[in-house]
Amino acid sequence: MRTRVGIVGPKDSVQKMSEVANDYKDQIELFPFIYQHAEETTNIVEENQDLVDLWIFSGMTPYTLAKKSTSKQPFFYLILNDSSLMKALMQISYKDKLDINKASIDLLEEHDIFETYGDLKISSEHIHWYKYLGFTPIQEIHDYHLNLFKKGKVSVCITCLSDVYEKLRAKGVPVYRITPTRANIRLTIDAALQYWQTVHLKYSQIAVMLIKTESTEKIESPHVLSYDLHRLNLELQSAILSFCESISGSFISLGIGTYMIFSTRGSLQEDGEQSIHLLEKLALITDLPSNIGIGYGDTSLAAEENARLALHHAQNHGTYCAFSVENNGVVKGPLTEKESISYGFRNENKEMGEKLKESGVSITTFNKIMSVQKRLGKNTVTASEIAEWLKMTQRNARRILTDLTKVGIAEEVGEEAPTTRGRPRKIYRVGLDFLASIQLNSE
Repeated sequence: MRTRVGIVGPKDSVQKMSEVANDYKDQIELFPFIYQHAEETTNIVEENQDLVDLWIFSGMTPYTLAKKSTSKQPFFYLILNDSSLMKALMQISYKDKLDINKASIDLLEEHDIFETYGDLKISSEHIHWYKYLGFTPIQEIHDYHLNLFKKGKVSVCITCLSDVYEKLRAKGVPVYRITPTRANIRLTIDAALQYWQTVHLKYSQIAVMLIKTESTEKIESPHVLSYDLHRLNLELQSAILSFCESISGSFISLGIGTYMIFSTRGSLQEDGEQSIHLLEKLALITDLPSNIGIGYGDTSLAAEENARLALHHAQNHGTYCAFSVENNGVVKGPLTEKESISYGFRNENKEMGEKLKESGVSITTFNKIMSVQKRLGKNTVTASEIAEWLKMTQRNARRILTDLTKVGIAEEVGEEAPTTRGRPRKIYRVGLDFLASIQLNSE
């Protein structure tokens, strides 16, 4: 199946992109969109996102405008560089015999401009550069070139923008437009196809969602038939079946209160939001707590094993939460919270494994602490922070940090004043120095 590619830009750029894309006709189905003004890009993407798998834009300006749309598709754009500038300079100097020593240039990287002039052995003393600021104020860039030309500071203007080019040209200003080279277009198409193939392969992974409602046995009565239990099971199955239908999955019941859904990763792109939605539905049916484990794998067996492991992490964390386990063993969660962490439950370093065994701290717990430390963004952590993130007592968190310190995997690096009365809290750095020393010794 060919990848559906939408290309967006002014007429000349789209025409050139289409010509190059013709070499990929066995791999892509092309959808060209030509605009008169760059501002049209947002609506083009908004109205046509269902037609394509990914987008390639003629430059940074339409790319930036496309991000204002609601599309979640992959975006790529042609990067104008020194090769593109060199082509424009050759036309100005050799074909049209104009002076390139006094020029205004917009949006290119500074090094592309001045290194190109250096390579040509041409002075860049009178070159004026408009830096890209993260957005493209077209009128401001037009005025920038025009004012420099009117003041006699430049003899030629060089722009990356078709709108600026047309406006300056209409006013009789000697202006040239930087356009992408065919080599640049090919590199961008190759990168887009490679990315899409990787994503498509990932999305085709098998996904297993394991749902568990706890303590259903409490409803059973030794004196009467458990009608209430069966009614509850039917209601839970109905809710899960509706969810299963929404993601085009298949559903089986593993007993009262335990259910499994098979689908693909592509159907569970928003696994966190989808888990929240399902847990909320289950909470409306029963007060009994529920958890979800999501596993991904290349086979149904691997995905199911990861789902069971994810459910175990969710149940250990608390009620009404979801965790996922990737095909590579990375655990993510809780997915139902805005602040989540990801960590592994494996260790491939023998020396680290021996130290952890000596400390009595599990690999999973250590990886969780490392993830919390990274998530906090300061390369240090306190017992109270560990306790809060990992849902344990501060006493247990202090014990773990102390045990890691004893074997050299953590170190005490300072103290901070408590928010209430009490002793100062110790600040630890976990793992970083130890891991660095292992890497240094291995080298």
